[in-house]
Amino acid sequence: MHIIDTHCHIYPDAIAERAAAGIGKFYDYPVWADGRVDTLLKAGAAAGISHHVVCSVATTPHQVASINRFIRQTVDAHPDRFTGLGALHPDSPDQAADVEQVLSLGLKGIKLHPDIHQVAIDDPRYMEIFSLLEGRLPVLCHLGDTRYDFSNPARVKRVLERFPRLTMIGAHFGGWSLWKEAAETLHGYDGLFVDCSSSLFALSPDEAAALIRQYGAERVLFGVDYPMWSPVDEVARFAALPLTEAERERVLYRNAALLYGIRP
Repeated sequence: MHIIDTHCHIYPDAIAERAAAGIGKFYDYPVWADGRVDTLLKAGAAAGISHHVVCSVATTPHQVASINRFIRQTVDAHPDRFTGLGALHPDSPDQAADVEQVLSLGLKGIKLHPDIHQVAIDDPRYMEIFSLLEGRLPVLCHLGDTRYDFSNPARVKRVLERFPRLTMIGAHFGGWSLWKEAAETLHGYDGLFVDCSSSLFALSPDEAAALIRQYGAERVLFGVDYPMWSPVDEVARFAALPLTEAERERVLYRNAALLYGIRP
């Protein structure tokens, strides 16, 4: 069975270790890898993953253009292995121009992280971004965290109701460390997909399978959240879930292939 990993952060070699360490510091959790592209390729191959959706978070507005060019160059170097998402920042002076850059580069979506930006997902700055993306590009958003209130379920619900044609992928089952609350609040929205990244380590197989069925297996994507976790370990954790073969195919491959237009 093909496996598509829909949630990977990558960085240029010159800054990769520092950037990866920053992720670990943000979550106060040891990071597994160095964030380099070659490390991801080797680890993904060892895990049996055939394709990765790659991205990077812009922590300042001036990083947006250079990150998007880096993602495009990386995808061009590995077109059979990578699909790229662009970056935006809520404090950019020209959101429309940034979105047009992403489209002109042929990137397949956007990655946003309200907690790193320290901007609420229903803040007017984010709402402007979503208005530009609605019906045009899917957006992968970090969601949830008991430490903050930037992207928790009630705020996400406001976004989904305001923009019914927006396609959002809610990372971490729609609410990192708030998994059950997120599923209760957010399941059933037509525009929402979720991924299982940075979640399987904290949930029992039965709990994870229940979340997949609550959202609907047709709306769940497999994701590793490299460099936080080992692709081999995450594939093994997913294999332990009590799912049907049809559900596995949906989550591991088919949903992402349809969403991003990925061919085996």
